[in-house]
Amino acid sequence: MTSPHRHFHRLAWVAALLAACVIVFGGFVRLSHAGLSCPDWPTCYGRATWPTHEHEIAAANEAFPQRAVETHKAWREQVHRHIAATLGLLVLGLALLGARHRRLGTAQILAAVGLVAVAIGLYMRGFYALSAVLTVAGELILLRAAWAWDNRDLARVGVLLLAVIVFQAILGLWTVSWLLKPVVVMGHLLGGLTLFGLLVWTAWKATPLNPLRTGAAGALRSSVVAALIVLAVQIALGGWTSANYAALACGTSFPSCAGQWWPPVDFAEGFVLWRGIGVDYEGGILDGPARAAIHLSHRWFALVVLVMLATLVLRLARTPGLSGWAVALAVALVVQVGLGVSNVVFGLPLAVAAAHLGGAVLLLFLLVSLLARLEAPQAPEPHR
Repeated sequence: MTSPHRHFHRLAWVAALLAACVIVFGGFVRLSHAGLSCPDWPTCYGRATWPTHEHEIAAANEAFPQRAVETHKAWREQVHRHIAATLGLLVLGLALLGARHRRLGTAQILAAVGLVAVAIGLYMRGFYALSAVLTVAGELILLRAAWAWDNRDLARVGVLLLAVIVFQAILGLWTVSWLLKPVVVMGHLLGGLTLFGLLVWTAWKATPLNPLRTGAAGALRSSVVAALIVLAVQIALGGWTSANYAALACGTSFPSCAGQWWPPVDFAEGFVLWRGIGVDYEGGILDGPARAAIHLSHRWFALVVLVMLATLVLRLARTPGLSGWAVALAVALVVQVGLGVSNVVFGLPLAVAAAHLGGAVLLLFLLVSLLARLEAPQAPEPHR
């Protein structure tokens, strides 16, 4: 696998770092109840920034009477969008670099991006159906290119990254227009982490470093994949917990829940993914037993993640040359567990909750890095 440009890996690392910032800052926006502080998309009360002066606030309140301006929240949501847009430009750069040696590669990327750009403009003017058609057409161009191209020069992953971030933008739109619908909020989180994971993998593959060679690479890679799967499930449960405002469903008691070892729970109601459109989910709509079921599912599955990652730590520690990775993963795991418990015991402090999301990003980084760098030893060349 070769890098398509001498600066490709640097751009990929910058994009990965910015993606991590977008994820954590997005969690901060969500946790500070600012997710609907801009009632429109991609503008905020019709502005590229947000209303700040009295006359701007008065005009915004008149134009959007359903949601009064809260400047201290609106800036968070719109800054998050601007950071995400900057990330989109970086990903576009990666896609163009990867596609430049493919037949009509640059033209395909620009055509897809052009369709999406026109679609955004049409959406802002109220042509929702036509906007959706153009967006789907742009995504299909990107996915077709990803299917047709190989990845010897990272062209396939570059175009996949662009397809993912376009879909992330769609999820951002749905988050606002569907009033914080939990399945969309959770999907938006998973999409952001998928993008981050792909960027980290791409950055490692493009960086001119020696891989981590070991005879146990095959078995270790299988363990890393299994750990990634359970981590993804746990992150999804965490996103579902946050989107349904269930983080404090057990109060501040731990390891019990609301002072009980088996409180009233309603798993059937707690895990209904689709409840229709038009419901305002800000603050949550579920009753106590449903929220407790969600919270306890996240808490219980954390034990599965703990066992899987602890087992991987032990395997890494026993493999020559990988003890440093074992220590890093062990420390990240312990800190993440501590942050999760602290969220409950201290009543979900904003800083701790955002750090807990950052811990998930760190664990994902370590696992994807191992997956990208572990390789079996090269067979010696035969003597001639």
